[in-house]
Amino acid sequence: MAGLSIRGVPAGLAVLAVLMAASAAPAQDLQAGPVTGLPVPRYVSLKTDRVNLREGPSKEHRTRWVYQRAGLPVEIVAEFETWRRVRDADGSEGWVLHSLLSGRRTALVAPWSKAKGENFSLRKEADEGAAVVARLEPGVIANVGSCAGAWCRISVGDMQGFLRQDRLWGVYPNEKVD
Repeated sequence: MAGLSIRGVPAGLAVLAVLMAASAAPAQDLQAGPVTGLPVPRYVSLKTDRVNLREGPSKEHRTRWVYQRAGLPVEIVAEFETWRRVRDADGSEGWVLHSLLSGRRTALVAPWSKAKGENFSLRKEADEGAAVVARLEPGVIANVGSCAGAWCRISVGDMQGFLRQDRLWGVYPNEKVD
């Protein structure tokens, strides 16, 4: 690090300034995973119908939960060797072997609304006035095609359309997904 400086600030202080700036910024903008170099946190999905959520990053750690829903979105919040610490839509956290995760983007339709009995309109276009293609119940898993910051193009089965991004768990607010 010799020679590193920010406008005449000594190297040690420059590194400290960069670390302090990184800790004040949103995690998804600046933090890279130590194993993959990919952003942490980030959303992924479960690859198989049986995924153990463990207390720690090894098979010796106790299984806290078994997910039985391939395609379920989870958020990677940490990395350690071949293990990823994930958080689900209910806020439960634990460790999952990386080979059981997929980079395929999926999202849950408004899982926070399950008890309210609401339905959500899947629209033909990214507009509140657009024709309704389908009504989706909370907790439905959707494949995320793209997001432009306010709306996402999603598919559920053979139905495709647009849903407001703030009604999905599995994409960040204002996130652009291609």
